Amino acid sequence: MTGKEYRKYAERHAPRSPLLKDCAMAFLFGGTVCVIGQLIKNSYLSFGIDEETAGTLDSATLIFAAVLLTGIGVFDDIARIAGAGVLLPITGFANAVASPAIDSRTEGYVLGVGAKIFTVAGPVLLYGTASGAVYGIVYFIVRSLT
Repeated sequence: MTGKEYRKYAERHAPRSPLLKDCAMAFLFGGTVCVIGQLIKNSYLSFGIDEETAGTLDSATLIFAAVLLTGIGVFDDIARIAGAGVLLPITGFANAVASPAIDSRTEGYVLGVGAKIFTVAGPVLLYGTASGAVYGIVYFIVRSLT
């Protein structure tokens, strides 16, 4: 069986994804995460913390919550139902860093956790940073010409 034949066979036998349901769940859970984030930020603001610091603390709280839920094995269960809704940049990135670290902790802190912590998030960091640098150079050139 060739690669093309196998791909056609797999496509015929794979269950169809309920696209509308998946989109609705992602929207609802993503919105819920955003509302929770706003409530957390508002609670920090109610303690008299300035806007910028409250935003930073809000982000740190969401990261902590995502890592904690990943560590106790709940994040994957939520993500299975919520889909992309909980993979918002901050919570999804926290899960992408924590998950490989937790999975490889039995191999030790250096060769396990240290070597594999960014296996999922590493490409995001690399290409995000590289595209930001390219965008900055293009922006600088365009601004210089005008």
